[in-house]
Amino acid sequence: MRMKNSEGYLDPVPYQAIRHAEQEAAGKPAYLPLVYICAPFGGDTRANTRKAADFAAFAYMRGNIPLTPHLLFPFMDDKDPDERRTALHMDIVLMGKCEEVWVLGSRITSGMEKEIQKAKSRKQRVRYFTDDFMEVRP
Repeated sequence: MRMKNSEGYLDPVPYQAIRHAEQEAAGKPAYLPLVYICAPFGGDTRANTRKAADFAAFAYMRGNIPLTPHLLFPFMDDKDPDERRTALHMDIVLMGKCEEVWVLGSRITSGMEKEIQKAKSRKQRVRYFTDDFMEVRP
């Protein structure tokens, strides 16, 4: 299938439609929503990073593309106030690209609270999960 029409002009719509149909026929979804993983980081950063990674795997297994800031910026120092502020800013920018925000656990840190409030102000769907990944209503 070519991306150009019979006159030689770029026409990606039919190409993409056929490609999506082929993917669906092969059992591959044509679209996976991007979800932001909002979880504690400070304190025991090693355990919190592992838990966020497990939660990201949980989101992926349910047909989503997880965006997990814990795993994106390991070079940032959470103990340095300037780097923490910069990391949170980058997180919130990336969160704006997501359809939903998935919040993990009953402990909401100050950074998570900022992310949740920003998501709500953007009218993004915010979903809450327990530490064993069971969805709860706020």
